[in-house]
Amino acid sequence: MHYIISIVGLLLVLFLAWLASNNKKKIKYRPIIVMIVIQLVLGFLLLKTGIGEFLIKGFADSFAKLLEYANEGTNFVFGGMANEGAHTFFLYVLMPIVFMSAIIGILQHYKILPFMIKYIGFVLSKINGMGKLESYNAVAAAIVGQNEVFISVKNQIGFLPKHRLYTLCASAMSTVSMSIVGSYMTMLEPKYVVAALILNLFGGFIVASIINPYEVQAEEDIIEVQEGEKQTFFEMLGEYIMDGFKVAIIVGVMLVGFVGLIALINGVFDGIFGITFQGFLGYVFAPIAFVMGVPWHEAVNAGSIMATKLVANEFVAMLDFVKIQDSFSERTAAIVSVFLISFANFGSIGTIVGAVKGLNEKQGNVVARFGLKLLYGASLVSVLSAIIIGIVF
Repeated sequence: MHYIISIVGLLLVLFLAWLASNNKKKIKYRPIIVMIVIQLVLGFLLLKTGIGEFLIKGFADSFAKLLEYANEGTNFVFGGMANEGAHTFFLYVLMPIVFMSAIIGILQHYKILPFMIKYIGFVLSKINGMGKLESYNAVAAAIVGQNEVFISVKNQIGFLPKHRLYTLCASAMSTVSMSIVGSYMTMLEPKYVVAALILNLFGGFIVASIINPYEVQAEEDIIEVQEGEKQTFFEMLGEYIMDGFKVAIIVGVMLVGFVGLIALINGVFDGIFGITFQGFLGYVFAPIAFVMGVPWHEAVNAGSIMATKLVANEFVAMLDFVKIQDSFSERTAAIVSVFLISFANFGSIGTIVGAVKGLNEKQGNVVARFGLKLLYGASLVSVLSAIIIGIVF
């Protein structure tokens, strides 16, 4: 029965994307079908085969080892601040972002990441029917982050038409930065984090192909990657370490504000209506959780976590999810975990608008006008990835 519900959910996501399409006549259905099949195959391989288990274990073990090294630095600086055996969120979830940012900087400095991004993007462009720039941007956003990716193509930002700009921004909101993947793995099962990274990449192309279909002419299908100012190794390293620290602090400050505000709103709702705000949102989002493949008796709690991610951010939702995940079945935990791995929330609209506006004022204003449609598309990507997991689980 759950297969039927999940397939209905898949068709519903595609229909909702179709309803919001800018040009229904230009939708190319063949690449969309191919990418859905690829999602199903990859989801099955990653979660249900020995090969997938081996690859995910290798990926997760690598990140676990990196987190151990990151904790060496954290313990050296903050060693006396944490109680023995305690897991302090700021120290052991946010501080590793600093170390991971340094690793990414080193890979960027020696041209390893640009090489990978360029050629993976080229291969994807042959599958998704989109331009090389769009494919490059999606891969780059999943590695360097939703802000930094626009800097790498800033020479082209000012010349992009609205429809191409939408696709670039949608890709950035549908993925997550590799620098914080390790932090996610401290709260969620690594195999679901890896699966979400891959599924969201294709899901972003699928939803964008429906909502925002267009043809890229051969003369427009170019990539001009902006090379940063030539830096020495240690100049670069210091810059990336500081960037990582800024991200960690920003995430921490946002959590202080969001968690506090949600607690306040929960208290007000509970006092007036006898139900918390998150509990109320759980009922609102329960039908969405149900069509994703979550059994109805778990749908309200799952819907509450999903809503928290949308109105706050994925970290706040993960913190709440960790508290109740043992009450979920393994299949529901997998579906919800994959849904949480993206930047699809209201705060990301401002983040992306700010990033583009910092490079080009006019284009930043264009992005601001389709901000809600960006969030709509990115949310559909998260739902689609979760449905794929529900089908193959």
